[in-house]
Amino acid sequence: MTAEMAKNIIQLSINRYGREKIAEHLDVHPRTIKRWEDGTTNVPKGNLIALEQLSLYYNPNAAITGDFTFIDLFAGIGGIRKGFEAHNGQCLMTCEWDSYSRKTYEANFPTEPNHTFICDITSIIRSEEEIIKFVPKHDALLAGFPCQPFSIAGVSKKNSLGRAHGFACQDQGNLFFNVADILRVRRPPAFLLENVKNLQSHDKGKTFRIIMETLEDVLGYKVFYKVIDAKGIVPQHRERIFIVGFDGETDFTWDDLELPFPDNKKMKHILHPGNGAEQTEEPYTVDTNARVNPKYTLSDKLWDYLQAYARKHKELGNGFGFGLVGPENTSRTLSARYYKDGSEILVSRGEGNNPRRLTPRECARLMGFGDNFKIPVSDTRAYKQFGNCVVTTLIEEIARIMKPHILGLTNRQVDQKQRVTTYD
Repeated sequence: MTAEMAKNIIQLSINRYGREKIAEHLDVHPRTIKRWEDGTTNVPKGNLIALEQLSLYYNPNAAITGDFTFIDLFAGIGGIRKGFEAHNGQCLMTCEWDSYSRKTYEANFPTEPNHTFICDITSIIRSEEEIIKFVPKHDALLAGFPCQPFSIAGVSKKNSLGRAHGFACQDQGNLFFNVADILRVRRPPAFLLENVKNLQSHDKGKTFRIIMETLEDVLGYKVFYKVIDAKGIVPQHRERIFIVGFDGETDFTWDDLELPFPDNKKMKHILHPGNGAEQTEEPYTVDTNARVNPKYTLSDKLWDYLQAYARKHKELGNGFGFGLVGPENTSRTLSARYYKDGSEILVSRGEGNNPRRLTPRECARLMGFGDNFKIPVSDTRAYKQFGNCVVTTLIEEIARIMKPHILGLTNRQVDQKQRVTTYD
């Protein structure tokens, strides 16, 4: 094996799994992996063989079986992917840096021959050559990208993706430009970006203006955006902005969305009934009736604090306080901070009883996941992950109306069995 081949195996392994996971697999320190990467020390032959075997299952020439392909960036636990797979989309690449989210993602999406997992997006977009090497051609780019301020004055379409492109963007570290670089180099027929509703007002509107200038004026995509409330699809008031783009003329319209009435779903549709109607799932439910584990009931101290906090702000004329729900209600927005006290969504247990938090399984249902979705992490991690996730059943509907336009714009006109993942 040549030195160049060894270097490529090391780099591909790091990009796909991260140094920590490789170090754990080989039983070495992550600093050792860094020295191999830098070339300051040689990789022992046995470790190099192990790294090569680790990536043997990956075959970029494996046949494509989906109706269209996509990549899943800032993937979290896979809510967007799940929505597009429901319409026979095939994921070719996933990117997620958080190790706990990756654990949940990998537990629910089995490894496939032509799928690659990248831990750090910044490690594969430092040049056009790297994007071509590590990012496969795809029909749709999907990204629930983090919202960061564009703090450098004067950032515009000319210096954000001009001659130096996003690789040398003055606003270092802004992850939106990583997405823009992939769009420019790989030029997929379509994309879907998701973010919080307040993206439009973020940084006094500057962030959204630059995003739209980049997508429309610089990259030339036909762009449509809409703030959608998932209320009705799930019993949760959850507004998010969705930005859809197509590389070419299209008659796409958000009017094609078929959303149920806002009162279509109530909390009773996601709460544990506790009457034996569902199987017990420890640690969330206990005994033969599958009653909610008492550990989710608020302590007297915490419940007293939350009530006092609510009274204080009510007297001040503020709206701060806990959100108490029953079976016939709709909840507030589930957030990543839910693990702290659960105050935004507390389930009533009747007069004279302290309320309780949602269980992680109920949070999964509140985000549109079925009960077959595996939760391999602690409650704290699960609350964070579901609070940061998309409502996957809403994504299914967005994927439904996007699919005909993706297929109409794709350049792949060969038999599906002959379609392969390509990197050139």
